[in-house]
Amino acid sequence: MHGFANPKRFLTLAKWLTPLLLISGFVLAAIALVWGLFFVPPDRLMGETVRILFIHVPAAWLGMGGWTAIAISSLVFLVWKHPLASLAARAAAVPGAVFTAVCLITGSIWGRPTWGTWWEWDGRLTSMLVLLFLYFGYIALAQAVSREGGSSRIPAIFGLVGAINIPIINRSVVWWNSIHQPPSITVGKSAIDPVFLVPLGIAVLGFSLLFGGVVLARMRALLAEIQTEARLRRKATGSE
Repeated sequence: MHGFANPKRFLTLAKWLTPLLLISGFVLAAIALVWGLFFVPPDRLMGETVRILFIHVPAAWLGMGGWTAIAISSLVFLVWKHPLASLAARAAAVPGAVFTAVCLITGSIWGRPTWGTWWEWDGRLTSMLVLLFLYFGYIALAQAVSREGGSSRIPAIFGLVGAINIPIINRSVVWWNSIHQPPSITVGKSAIDPVFLVPLGIAVLGFSLLFGGVVLARMRALLAEIQTEARLRRKATGSE
């Protein structure tokens, strides 16, 4: 892991890996969406509304996965002082927030015909909304630290503490009475018919690859920004 702590080595890897992830992710996501929206039959209970599944589930997965990436990167930064770990956490925050927002929006659209309401303050929906606010807080905190020159340990600690919400989201439909359906996929088994499960799996994989490509692109941009600022400071110091 420390072998890629060198920014030059990381940039060499990310230069070819970023477009590979973005292109392959886009192709797989497009295939899954076309398959799910136009070729999958209506569900026996949910009818045509089941088609939003192919956007909602990947968005929920990556909303939680984004914060998991923040927490892991924060731990690596705090324990091993990995120089790119804090950048990885910052890079994952914005796409993670976007997917969380998409999850909440598509969930509301799905919930209106299914549950008869746009919103319900149950465990799953509320904890997912809390996750979106955590993202906003982390993004604001990381930007403030970067702008004011504070310690990067502060957003890292926030990223670790916020990870407490991830298992709450995951187990909320089990711990509390909820209008949200129980887990459809558990270890070793699935309650989803294969006609929906196969394109859903492709959608999750495709959007995950897109997420990885966006994170790498953001890391490259953040690293370039830091390097530019460092060169400007050196020039300013040398001219004085």
